[in-house]
Amino acid sequence: MAGMLETIGNAWKIPDLRKKIFYTIALLLVFRMGSFIPVPGLDPAAFAALVEQGGSLFGFIDIITGGAFKLATIFAMSITPYINSSIIMNLLTVAIPKLEQLAKEGEEGRKKLAQWTRYGTVILGFVQATGLYFGLGSSIVGGRSILSFITITLTFTAGTAFLMWLGEQITEYGIGNGISLIIFAGIVSRGPSGVATLFEYYRLGRLGAGLFGIASLILIAALFVVVIAAVVWVQQAERRIPVQYAKRVIGRKMYGGQSTHIPIKVNLAGVIPIIFAMSIMMFPSTIVGYFGIGSESKIVDFFMEWPNHLSYSLISALLVVFFTFFYTMIQFNPIEIANNMKKNGGFIPGIRPGKPTSDYLSRVLNRITWFGALFLALVQILPAILGYATKIQGIWFAGPGVLILVNVALDTIKQMESQMLMRHYKGFLE
Repeated sequence: MAGMLETIGNAWKIPDLRKKIFYTIALLLVFRMGSFIPVPGLDPAAFAALVEQGGSLFGFIDIITGGAFKLATIFAMSITPYINSSIIMNLLTVAIPKLEQLAKEGEEGRKKLAQWTRYGTVILGFVQATGLYFGLGSSIVGGRSILSFITITLTFTAGTAFLMWLGEQITEYGIGNGISLIIFAGIVSRGPSGVATLFEYYRLGRLGAGLFGIASLILIAALFVVVIAAVVWVQQAERRIPVQYAKRVIGRKMYGGQSTHIPIKVNLAGVIPIIFAMSIMMFPSTIVGYFGIGSESKIVDFFMEWPNHLSYSLISALLVVFFTFFYTMIQFNPIEIANNMKKNGGFIPGIRPGKPTSDYLSRVLNRITWFGALFLALVQILPAILGYATKIQGIWFAGPGVLILVNVALDTIKQMESQMLMRHYKGFLE
C-alpha cells in the first residue's frame, strides 16, 4: 500500500501525468453522473421493485453497474455487452485462422478487430436491451408500445455505446485501461452501501448480540484484508525459469552468453476465467429474469433462486477451473517458446532444447495453473460459503469483486510506473 501511494505521489509531480490523472477522474465522474440519469418512459420505483424480486442475481448485476441497474438509468446495462463482444472476438480469433492472422498484422489489424468488437457491442447491447424491455412489465409508463420500445431499447443501447467510447478515451488519453476502470468505479461506488448493510445487520442482531456482534464485524473486516492480501500475493507471484544463451561468433563479434529467465505468472489468466464463468452461469437466470419475472412458475422461481444454491457455486467453480486452463493455454504456448529459444541458441540448464524443453515448460505451467485455478475457484465461491456460514447474502467484497478491484489497481499502478520510467529515461544521446 505504501509503495502504491508513493507511485501515485510521484506521478502527481509530473505535469503530463497529472493531466492524464485529472482526465481519467473527470471521465469517471461523467460515468458516475450518468448512473443517475433516468431512462425516459420508466418508473424507477416500479423497476427497483422488479430488481428486488430478482434476488441475488440482479443484486450482483446492480453491484457491477454501480447501482445504475436498480435506478433504471441510461447506464443500467453497464459495459457488459462490450465485455461479451470482446470475449466472442477473442474466441473467434483463436478458432478462425484469418482472424488470427489479422491479429498478428500489427496496429492496422488490431484496429480492424477493435472496430468489429464495437459493432458486436452495439448488436449485443440492443439484444440485451430488447430482453430487458420485455421483462420490465408494469415499470413501463403507459404500457408497451412501439414508441416506448424504440425509446427504451435505444436509450439502453446508447448508454452502453457511450460507456464503450468513454472507456476508449480513458485508455488513449488517460491512465489505465478505461473499460476496467469503469467496472472498478462501479464496484467501488457500492462499497459505502455494503458497509451500511453490514452495520444494519449488526443493528438488527443478525451478526449476533453484544460483543459477539462486534466480534463478527471485526472478523468480516479482517477477512476482507486477508482476501485482498491473498489476491495481491497470487497476482504478483510468478515462477522464473532460468534460461542460458550460448555464445555465438558472428563476423568479428561475439553475441549471447547472457543469462535470463522466463517469468510465468501463477494467475496468468487474470480475471478472464471468472468473467467467462459468470457470463455462462448468469445467462439462463438472466433470460428467465427478463421474460418471466413477476410470473408464478416453478421454473422461474428455480432459476431466480439458483444463484443461492450450492449447485450454482460448485458448477461456477468448475467452470472457473476449466476457463483458467483454456485461457492460459491460449496465452502461453510452450512449443512456440521452446522453438524460439532453440533458434536463438537458448536453453534451460539441465534440459535439452526442442521437445524436452516444451515438455518441461508444459509440466511447470500445468502445476502453476492448477494452483491459480483452484485459487480463482475459491474466490468465486467464497461469498456463497460466507453466506451459508453467516446466513447473510451479498457479501460481495469477499469474492470476484475484490479480484477485479485488485487487478485493475495493480494494472493502473504498473502503467503509472512505466510512464514515469519512460519520462525519466535519459537515452543514449546524453
